Amino acid sequence: MNDPRKELIKYRIQKAKDCVIEVEALINVKKFSGAINRIYYSAFYIANALGLCDDFSTSKHGQLIGYFNRNYVKSGIIDQEIGKFFNISFELRKKGDYGDFVEFKEKEVIEYLKIVKIFINEVEKIIQQKIGDTDSDN
Repeated sequence: MNDPRKELIKYRIQKAKDCVIEVEALINVKKFSGAINRIYYSAFYIANALGLCDDFSTSKHGQLIGYFNRNYVKSGIIDQEIGKFFNISFELRKKGDYGDFVEFKEKEVIEYLKIVKIFINEVEKIIQQKIGDTDSDN
């Protein structure tokens, strides 16, 4: 019998990883603002999956970031530098989505992509410890 919560967690993990693929495609066509958006959402989806492990669910970005910071960054479960990236990516996404004449440089976007991959990997390890193997790819 499938556990619906576990299935949703797996789904959100996959959404995070799919966003990374989208980021790579957007970088290839020099759409850096769109890539920043997808970088943030990859972090959002994996953090949301982690929230479900703790029976925490919200569609509010600030609430999810606050939950993540309280429970995983301040406690030292997630490295503080990696944890800060979630906040940074949120601010960059807002800047890119709502700011006028905002341009991101390819080099910085590639660096953010590297960091979000680490973020996803670290959060997925925590998820796996909480619920067992997620059977997700990569």
